[in-house]
Amino acid sequence: DMTLLERIGARYEISGIFHLAAMLSTRGEFVPEIAHDINVQGTLNLLKLATGEAANQGCNVRFVFPSSIAVYGLPDVATKASAGRVSEDRYLMPSTMYGVNKLACEHLGRYYTHHYRQLAADSDRYHVDFRSIRFPGLISAETAPTGGTSDYAPEMLHAAARGESYSCFARPDTRIPFMAMPDAIDALMLLFGAKQEALTLTAYNIGAFSPSADEIRELTLRSFPGADIAWQTDEKRQRILDSWPADVDDERARADWGWSPSYDADRAFQEYLIPNIARRYETVR
Repeated sequence: DMTLLERIGARYEISGIFHLAAMLSTRGEFVPEIAHDINVQGTLNLLKLATGEAANQGCNVRFVFPSSIAVYGLPDVATKASAGRVSEDRYLMPSTMYGVNKLACEHLGRYYTHHYRQLAADSDRYHVDFRSIRFPGLISAETAPTGGTSDYAPEMLHAAARGESYSCFARPDTRIPFMAMPDAIDALMLLFGAKQEALTLTAYNIGAFSPSADEIRELTLRSFPGADIAWQTDEKRQRILDSWPADVDDERARADWGWSPSYDADRAFQEYLIPNIARRYETVR
């Protein structure tokens, strides 16, 4: 809503933007054109706002954008198995509108940071300082999952805590990277605070742990031994999961801005997810 953004820009001086809104991967496959409008046009509108703020204030405006492992598109399971930890510049052939949108927004951010109006005689001195994180699947104890293709992990946990049966739409051997929500929040703040001269990329991988779906089931059963968790593979969603890397190489984030996760799989489940989700549903274990 450009009218709303213009009103916000007129009322406030904006030095930083965290653009967190998006239509997620599963829903986006049902309404891809709407997903594009929300995900890409919405980002472009905010980049335009940030550019105006940079010019008005005479300083760069930091723009933090949550991207996703959905930007990757490995062609088959065999390639995924042999690829290992995937770096930022490999297999960028997304198969979902969400992934296409996220990759497009990364390129928009790179353009606005490094090449905006590059041929103009009055090329702007101050500009957008775009910084993006390609998040793995995020698992939160505080909010219920909302339609992401990686949501089989939090769905499994939340169903177990509610005492409900759950049929997992992923194969037991499905493996993608995940992260506990507190680490995701810390990463956003850490990247936002990094000095621009230290950054060598505009879009960074970060990782924490990469369990298989069956390993997530086992971690869930440790704390909810009566949980009824079955397998009912959704082949269409499975194809998407198979196109995402089993793990990511986050060495650039570690070197450039000091990224290091606080939660591995065991700590994420035992210290953050299980106790808080159980409390949320008043579950007695």
